[in-house]
Amino acid sequence: MHILFAGGGTAGHINPALAVAGYIRERHPDAAISFIGTAEKLEARLVPEAGYDFYTIDVAGFQRKPSFENLKRNLSALRKVFVSSSQAKKLLRQLQPDVVMGTGGYVSGPVLREAARMGFKTAIHEQNAFPGVTTKMLAPKVDKIMLAMPEAKKYLKLQSEPIITGNPVREAVTHADRQAARKALGLDDRPFILSFGGSLGARAINEAAADLMAWHWKEGKYYHYHAAGRAGYAYMQELLEKKGVRLSDAPAIRMTEYINDMDLCMAAADLVICRAGAITLSELQVQGKASILIPSPYVAENHQFHNAMTLKNRGAAEVIEEKDLTGEKLVGEVARLLADPAALSAMGDNAKKNAVLDGNARIYSVIMELYSKR
Repeated sequence: MHILFAGGGTAGHINPALAVAGYIRERHPDAAISFIGTAEKLEARLVPEAGYDFYTIDVAGFQRKPSFENLKRNLSALRKVFVSSSQAKKLLRQLQPDVVMGTGGYVSGPVLREAARMGFKTAIHEQNAFPGVTTKMLAPKVDKIMLAMPEAKKYLKLQSEPIITGNPVREAVTHADRQAARKALGLDDRPFILSFGGSLGARAINEAAADLMAWHWKEGKYYHYHAAGRAGYAYMQELLEKKGVRLSDAPAIRMTEYINDMDLCMAAADLVICRAGAITLSELQVQGKASILIPSPYVAENHQFHNAMTLKNRGAAEVIEEKDLTGEKLVGEVARLLADPAALSAMGDNAKKNAVLDGNARIYSVIMELYSKR
């Protein structure tokens, strides 16, 4: 059995593929599992580190914001459409996979398009509530389309009913226990706020989080762990100094570049403040966490806003768009929620009700069905 994954560009596209690949590997140790991606993006590091064969094609995404520089980039991307299709066709002939699965992003486009034309069994998984351009293009062509959120269906032209699978969630998150996590982190009964804006950081979230810390640091009523990101850590330190926040005198506050024990921190948290990436939201739902979501306005087709609203509409989250985000507004939302434990608990329960706990298994089942029909 040979399963070929195509996806990359961002962690949101490659990590789901790696999660499913790991699930397959556990059940079929002898299966051949390989990936196609680009040589420059995150997948070029993550896939080989995970121990899978990795092949590259020369493909690039199109820039939507009009500018002279983006015009040049788009002309280059247009040329690469033809190059990448030829490269994908050559690799497919060489690898002869039993099933080709895409996880979105521009890398999936030429690989899945050529695989469908050549008669290989194909599937694509869309992580977001608002599907990307690649998913919209491929939906009528592939054998199976899987959606993390049913809200995505209305945006697609489909040749068959989509399969709702949820998103693949790491087992460390699925199995994390609140009380055990709090004990491991050395927390008492005080409410715990967890906030982060991504691996590089998000300036607007850092600025609002600094105001939030300035509001509560002296009283010590709350635990607060914040990841400022690699690019935002030094700036966050300057902000806190200007606001007179002395972390050395606030043992309940922890500020770092990156939270390595995110599974423990999320399990232990009472309230999570973060972006609205698809995998993060799935983890919030699995853990049943109340959240304040601040969607990134810089992603394709504003899909994080659509993601966030799926939780907001189910009473599982509050949403603050970045254009409306201020420290005062964030403090007000946090104060209101932490003052009403029953409402906070209800938000968490609503998140949990909509969690898909077996996303990996559902996706695996689709792949095995296609394998049986190859």
